[in-house]
This record gives sequence, C-alpha cells and structure tokens, in this order.
Amino acid sequence: TYLIVGLHTDPVVNRYKGYNYPIMNIHERTLSVLAYRCVDEVVIGAPYSVTKEMMDHFNVAVVCHGQTPVSPDLGGIDPYEEPKRQNMFVTVDSGNSLTTEKLVERILARRMDYEERNKKKEAKEIAAYEAYMRSKAEN
Repeated sequence: TYLIVGLHTDPVVNRYKGYNYPIMNIHERTLSVLAYRCVDEVVIGAPYSVTKEMMDHFNVAVVCHGQTPVSPDLGGIDPYEEPKRQNMFVTVDSGNSLTTEKLVERILARRMDYEERNKKKEAKEIAAYEAYMRSKAEN
C-alpha cells in the first residue's frame, strides 16, 4: 500500500471552509501530514475536484474522505464525482467526533469565558483602586 495525501492550497480551503480557515497554512499542514509514518507522499496544492487524469497519473486505487460535509466545487459539481463514478470513493469514519469546526467553536467559547472573567476582575480592581484613592484623600 502506498498512501498519497492531497492538500488543497490555503485560498482553496478558505473558499470552501470560510474566512478563518485553514487553521494551519499549507506548509504547516504538509509537515503535519508528513509526520505520519503511513503517509508516503503529499500532493501540495491538489485540485479540489479529483479528476480522472489525476487518478491515472498517481495510479489511484481508492479516494477517501472523512464524514465531514463536502462543499460542491465551482459550478456546483461534487468534487468526488469521478472517483464515485469509478466506484473508487470511500467515506472513512475516524471514530473521533472532533472536527476543525468543533475545535474552533471550543476556542471561541473559551475566549468569551476568558474575556468575561477578565471584565469582572477589571471591575473589581477599579473598585478597589477607587476605594483606596478615596481613603487616601480622606486622610
């Protein structure tokens, strides 16, 4: 078995996932993927839609994607149309419900908690400082 992982460019990920994505840039994602022993090769800047020509060029036997939703490519086409047509597409369940979206939601929720906690601390500090200044002025 020879595992090839295709990584989309940052602008492509941004177009389909939204403004805050990708979390890691293409270089960081490439290094992260190459750190897996099972990965033999990385295609940097892989096209969003898997084409017959690409599958032939890399001698692809199976195209996999996780269970996260897949956005259609420009023109509304399924980016996995070709491997599905050839019965070479497999959806893989990682067994883990953590997605990039959920991770971002956690970060944002904790940020809001952190900001709220700091507002309360700041209000207490201001009140303590004002009380100190009043007591100093009275003496």
